[in-house]
Amino acid sequence: MKYPVLFVGAGPGDPELITVKGKKALEEADLVIFAGSLVPEALLQWTRSRCRSISSASMDLTEIIQEIETAYRAGKRVVRLHTGDPSLYGAIFEQITALQERLIPAKVIPGVTAAFAAAAAMGIEFTLPEISQTLILTRMAGRTPVPDAENLASLAAHRASMAIYLSIGMIDDVVQTLTEHYGENANCAVVYRASQPDEKIVRTRLVDLVEKVKSEKITRQALIIVGRVLDVKPENLVHKSKLYDKNFKHGFRE
Repeated sequence: MKYPVLFVGAGPGDPELITVKGKKALEEADLVIFAGSLVPEALLQWTRSRCRSISSASMDLTEIIQEIETAYRAGKRVVRLHTGDPSLYGAIFEQITALQERLIPAKVIPGVTAAFAAAAAMGIEFTLPEISQTLILTRMAGRTPVPDAENLASLAAHRASMAIYLSIGMIDDVVQTLTEHYGENANCAVVYRASQPDEKIVRTRLVDLVEKVKSEKITRQALIIVGRVLDVKPENLVHKSKLYDKNFKHGFRE
């Protein structure tokens, strides 16, 4: 019997933030190939003792696919374990395409991405009535380019809530671009290794962000968050959801 290869979202780092379905996949796996540079090995606690685990940190695409194909042909259950949610900066499409060329089926199990773990840690909501109803997930162009229409300046012009991935190493450029649209006094935050034991949250203003990040020696695995929702505190919350307004009628509350 052959089993489809499962691409599983490991979540942001905390082993308990994997989905129930993802945990079950790990418990049944014969082979787990995990993104070792990003996925904590603590996630492997859900696997059986006889399960083989391989870090893909030093592997290229061909090597990964070869390992998967060999296990699949042998009737093994294979899990490709990705950090966060596989659909976001996971490079899963090229892997699934390579498997399809070999007639190997694959399925995806979603996971919790770092932006939502960061919001949970900060106790914020990315979408507040009449403040922001849009969340932009993006990154700065680096070794991996971004389409011209999606450059950070174009997106920042919307002044929506924004979570910027994979860009902490370019913090000077990020701050310069964000300042042009949000203003130097805009509240912002950097969340390092959200949900993990060494998680660190830096709350500040854009004008001070570069200095704060450098003083904290944060150079990787960090998310930059900006948006007007960070200005809202319990004492200045004005606009509330209609959902719980006693005067607002809907299908479940007449």
